[in-house]
Amino acid sequence: MKRGRFSNQGADPAELRTLAISLLASLLLWNLPFGGLLLYPFKLLATWLHELSHALAMLVTGTGFDRVVIYRDTSGLAYARSGAGPTAAAFIAAAGYMGTPLWGAALLVVTPSARSARIALLVLAMLLGGTAMTVVASPGGDRFGPLAVGAIGGAFAAAALALPGRWRVAVAHFVAAQSCVNALLDIRVLLRPAQVVNGLDAGASDAHTMAATTFGTTESWAVWTWAVIWLAWSLAVLYIALRVSGSQALARVAPYAATTASPRDESDRDERRRSRATARGETDPSGPAGTAGSS
Repeated sequence: MKRGRFSNQGADPAELRTLAISLLASLLLWNLPFGGLLLYPFKLLATWLHELSHALAMLVTGTGFDRVVIYRDTSGLAYARSGAGPTAAAFIAAAGYMGTPLWGAALLVVTPSARSARIALLVLAMLLGGTAMTVVASPGGDRFGPLAVGAIGGAFAAAALALPGRWRVAVAHFVAAQSCVNALLDIRVLLRPAQVVNGLDAGASDAHTMAATTFGTTESWAVWTWAVIWLAWSLAVLYIALRVSGSQALARVAPYAATTASPRDESDRDERRRSRATARGETDPSGPAGTAGSS
């Protein structure tokens, strides 16, 4: 019983510490000279999630999805099969920056235990590997995108199968934190006058597209409006995910606490029995008959 008690009581504080450390490490590494190099695979993952969100929006709107391209500078593009109307274009443009934090939040919420972390990492690995072989394109014969996405998927599969339980949870939470933090940091790109992909001008950014379709202008105030909306969305999603994760941790403690509550103190049981017997006029079984109540 002691063994189970320590494992259950220690898991939840450790989970909350892992969440906090993951977020702080993500923010800290992005501001260190070589932090970007260490986080490079996670930045590619965030780009994949961003473009995958665009792709799903293309399918939902009926525009059709063709392929995703991911470049070495961590930029990317998602290509539709046909043109999109104003409403569909706005929905597709918003999906990238609104979808990426949702992926991170979902991973954060569904990985409260080592078993769930293994399942989530394996599912993520299969998605990465599957898209690397099917929809991540190789422009001009450059196979960087498929190879990078496939390698990240392989790394997640290895982590799911080889790492100890607590480390699996730590990896899942760090990946989730990176997805949320990258979504926040990438919003800075929206304020540039043009989107740069693979070192080239790729036209209007997602915020410019949203501003044009909703406000009919690409002036700074319109672009800033959507950048602020998406920033608020990312913060809200991250906050809710942290609250839900914390609630799950507390919920796992509560049932265990109920089963391991301190037993009732029975040290005065005999005294209470004697008191009840005296109140009914009965004799104490330990004394001679007829002595109860005698003077």
